[in-house]
Amino acid sequence: MVTESSPRRVIVDTDTAGDDTQALLMLATADRIDIEGVTICAGNVEFDYQVENAKHTLSLTDCDATVYEGARQPLLKEHTFADYVHGEGGLGGELFPETGIPSGDRHAVEYIVETAREHPGEITLVCIAPLTNVALALRQEPELNELLDEVWVMGGNVNCLGNVTPAAEYNFWVDPDAAKVVMNELDVTLFDWGLTVRDTGFDAETLASFETGPKTELRDFFVEIAQSVREFNRETLGADQTTQPDSALAAALVEPELIESTGHYHVDVDEREGMTRGYSMVDEDSVTDGRPRTTVVESFDNALFTQLFRDMLFEKSPEASL
Repeated sequence: MVTESSPRRVIVDTDTAGDDTQALLMLATADRIDIEGVTICAGNVEFDYQVENAKHTLSLTDCDATVYEGARQPLLKEHTFADYVHGEGGLGGELFPETGIPSGDRHAVEYIVETAREHPGEITLVCIAPLTNVALALRQEPELNELLDEVWVMGGNVNCLGNVTPAAEYNFWVDPDAAKVVMNELDVTLFDWGLTVRDTGFDAETLASFETGPKTELRDFFVEIAQSVREFNRETLGADQTTQPDSALAAALVEPELIESTGHYHVDVDEREGMTRGYSMVDEDSVTDGRPRTTVVESFDNALFTQLFRDMLFEKSPEASL
């Protein structure tokens, strides 16, 4: 079992682009976390780019976790890539790694299930991608909820506008069928798009401080990959800023005190094609008879998060100031 003195053991399920890379770095450089493996799911950009992006990111650290390739498409739906945000390839449009590092010898879903069975109660599943791999793992192992320690998900939009349609956040929109299964069958800690917008952003002043800070490998990497996102936000929002949904979730695994408040609700997902595809129904007023099994993070300490992120970039340790 996990104890307070031992590192939290995690599997990271990702569609590696932009902020996914910073989440991997946050976890890989933290003494409080052990990355057991990284699994790749269809999402942000073409699948093979995602695989190489993950391997390249891990290679910037001392982490030797294996990358396992998973679902190359959603369960039932077609989806579009988010390279209009992250740039071609997912790392700003100019960086296309070819690491030569081999992938794991198992499918990602098989790896998740086998690891959970071999280490019951010890693994936290960190989901920062569409939930296809996780839903497929549930099909193979219906007792997955009992075998895992915790499941943390970045996805959904809790009674707020989405980021890919007015009704939906990107991860849930890509594979709403999988999201519906996961939210109904697993006990989840949820970081949604509303929290992202409210509490995880870096403004122009913060970004400038990163750019003018000491040159390090991780700082240079962030500055490069953030350019396309900043340009997208300048064009669509009129502001030089980034949002950090995945790295914020990762930071809270490193330092739980980042989470200031939570709520406990029943959450369901609209899997139907159409205007509300991927809509996350969060029953804050308990008007349905659904089981409230999702812990929704509702408030997050941006100042402390910024310090952890800064320490990761310049000290290669998010825990440097803790």
